[in-house]
Amino acid sequence: MALRTLPVPDGLAGERVDVALARMLGFSRTQAAELAAAGAVRVDGREVGKSERLVADAWLEVDVPDAPAAGVEVVAEPVEGMGIAYEDDDVVVVDKPVGVAAHPSPGWTGPTVVGALVAAGYRISTSGAAERQGIVHRLDVGTSGLMVVAKSEVAYSNLKRAFKERTVDKVYHALAQGHPEPTTGTIDAPIGRHPGHDYRFAVVADGKPSVTHYEVLEMLPAASLVEVHLETGRTHQIRVHFSALRHPLVGDLTYGADPVLASRVDLSRQWLHAVRLGFAHPVTGRDVVVTSEYPDDLSHALAVVRDAYR
Repeated sequence: MALRTLPVPDGLAGERVDVALARMLGFSRTQAAELAAAGAVRVDGREVGKSERLVADAWLEVDVPDAPAAGVEVVAEPVEGMGIAYEDDDVVVVDKPVGVAAHPSPGWTGPTVVGALVAAGYRISTSGAAERQGIVHRLDVGTSGLMVVAKSEVAYSNLKRAFKERTVDKVYHALAQGHPEPTTGTIDAPIGRHPGHDYRFAVVADGKPSVTHYEVLEMLPAASLVEVHLETGRTHQIRVHFSALRHPLVGDLTYGADPVLASRVDLSRQWLHAVRLGFAHPVTGRDVVVTSEYPDDLSHALAVVRDAYR
């Protein structure tokens, strides 16, 4: 059992315990509710239920279950809203909804891409750890969009190499607060664990090299719609880099977003979507390019921002 202790930020004052845990620690609301029911969530040392409202500056303590000694089991579970954007004998590209992890991991009991593919009867490469078979890259639980999974062993090996050599074209759209300057640029800043919060990442001197290219597509009075090309693939890279620029993604309370704006656009996660994925097919070598539309919550949030300032 791992103990996580953190202060309740002003932006989450008045929120329910399960909502706050989902936003701060990446849990699903179901998982957060289960932890609260088991007595694993405390505020200022007092056990609380899932629906209790939080107060700013209180201290939140969460007992996160350890991983099973023999590894994490893949649970075959259909995922509503997960689409298949492309498929052949060697690869499958999924359109991942928000709230779904790439694969099982310690402390995560929600749905996964691997579990959904298994439930749907898809053959997946057996390479890699048992719970991560076929996984060659990941998207955060709170990020939606395109993700490729290997079905054959040769596809797994070649795709892993392609991601390592940075030949895969990963394109995201993000809604960032304010107006990044310049409107086209590159963020080259190392990323590592945040020195004061183990659930966050930050730009730190001894972090791993991280490079993000961006271009503003649409400028609004309160925010900018930005196209992002990732050269590297660090955890939370886009979120951390834009936060470091003081232009956090709309809805991303973990990295400093304005809670008032997030509430106004009815967004409970960061505005970030993997819109395009391009790669050389791992077997045939031909170019594969797949695109994805914005999901409903992001479309709604963008429309609210546009309409509010016309």
